[in-house]
Amino acid sequence: MDEDIDLLKRIGLTMYEATTYVKLTSLITATASEISEKSNIPSSKIYDVLKSLNRKNFITIEDGRPLIYHANSPVEVLSREKDKIDSEIDDSITRLTNIYENGMNQVQAPIWRIYGVEKIISKELEIIKRAKHTINMRIGFLFECEGEALIKAFKNRSDLNINILASPKCYINQSEIDIIDLFKEADINIYKADVPFVKVLISDSKEMLHTYTKFSEDKRNVLPNTAIGIWNKYEDIARNYDERFINQMKKIKKKDNLK
Repeated sequence: MDEDIDLLKRIGLTMYEATTYVKLTSLITATASEISEKSNIPSSKIYDVLKSLNRKNFITIEDGRPLIYHANSPVEVLSREKDKIDSEIDDSITRLTNIYENGMNQVQAPIWRIYGVEKIISKELEIIKRAKHTINMRIGFLFECEGEALIKAFKNRSDLNINILASPKCYINQSEIDIIDLFKEADINIYKADVPFVKVLISDSKEMLHTYTKFSEDKRNVLPNTAIGIWNKYEDIARNYDERFINQMKKIKKKDNLK
């Protein structure tokens, strides 16, 4: 119950309001005096608290003497509040992303190093999420769980033109992974290519993320603690890499059509 009260406080209710609503969900319907007694809210406060909850559409009031108070369904109430918060977060993401990207364009040397597998994958997903037209990617290896994360992100962006050039296979935890089959099963454009042990993600020909890592002595398994990403927002460099990607993809398509 304390966790529910804390949650309701986080979404904007006062301590008294949260406590009253939680108690009323167990009573379902009650008078003000009953609610005051069960929730330990002073009788001098309970009417103002109930009026406020009614205004916020957490409860409904039935006319009569005395007035009867009904708890609105938690599914209805919390789903509505969740949708409201999600909408506010989406609006904030849009506003702050515009500010962030405008700020990024003012940076004299827009290149950053990113250390660690989780941070690299997170940056990949961030770039995919804000892309507007295209994502082109060269995959020479995958980190653990990275393929699944990329596939999920790509499926959420069906509006993008997504193309992948990839090595046929890689190894994760001694297990052989068929990169081509992994992405083809998700209905994503992927072409077999001679890709070295690097990974490159290019978005809209404007930004790119280069990822490098060391491998075990047999050149099979990634050493995750050595992973480093180079996030680059020099448009000239990103465009150059994208042009090379497109030319390579065209050659592969042409070769495949001749077979």
